[in-house]
Amino acid sequence: MKNIYTWAAKPAKRTLTVGDLKAAKGKRKFTQVTANTVEEADAAEKAGFDMIISNAKNVIPVREGSKNLFLTAALVLNEFVTAEDIMRGAFKALENGADAVMTPRSMDIVEMLAKEDVPVMGHLGLVPRKSTWIGGLRAVGKTADEAYELFQKFKRLEDAGAFSAECEVIPENVMGEISKRTDIVTVSLGSGKNADVMYLFMEDICGDTENPPRHSKAYGNLLRLRNEIKLERVKALKAFKKDSMNGKFPGKKQSSNLEKKQFEEFLDQLD
Repeated sequence: MKNIYTWAAKPAKRTLTVGDLKAAKGKRKFTQVTANTVEEADAAEKAGFDMIISNAKNVIPVREGSKNLFLTAALVLNEFVTAEDIMRGAFKALENGADAVMTPRSMDIVEMLAKEDVPVMGHLGLVPRKSTWIGGLRAVGKTADEAYELFQKFKRLEDAGAFSAECEVIPENVMGEISKRTDIVTVSLGSGKNADVMYLFMEDICGDTENPPRHSKAYGNLLRLRNEIKLERVKALKAFKKDSMNGKFPGKKQSSNLEKKQFEEFLDQLD
């Protein structure tokens, strides 16, 4: 456990720092999962994950759930639009307890943040919200030319000052060769096992997605449990209504009465 000062100038402990991640590149694997609630963050820490990533707006509850894990705050495209929005959002997330920020924005934006010593994770490969530019949702780097162009983007991201990159749906062998040739800590989301960090969404790992992506794997079945809860809720409501209509509810256990003498006095007062 490492002692740090947060961006709010408060002492804290972390299982990892940016320095640790950079020093361990190519030497060991790490794991990352999304967490956007107190409960999810607590589960990730108890499960022994190394890193968590949340939407920037959820940093406070996530940090409440996990005091020590390395936390990256995602600066969602449509929530942080201008350069000023991004800078303010980044510093607010760090002040609230994040250790880094993730942005899928331009190299100029990454450089702007990095120049202020903000630890930045970029986003390369498939960026779903920008998928119209590549003909829809698909792997990126599926031809030699496209793979080399992707490699050049990694080098530009490195030059812009990013310490890490979310690498989404890149062919495994391409990811492996790129990761060996960059100092960036590579975080694989559907990009095989040759990156530095293995990453999936919480809902995909826990089986809480109706149509999970091909690159995911469910290790639980929360969706079944949620559906059972929905059915049980309707069942209970129907039973209550039925008992209410036929006079079975409320019963003796759910009701009380004045004792006989007090009730008779009450009736006399009414008359």
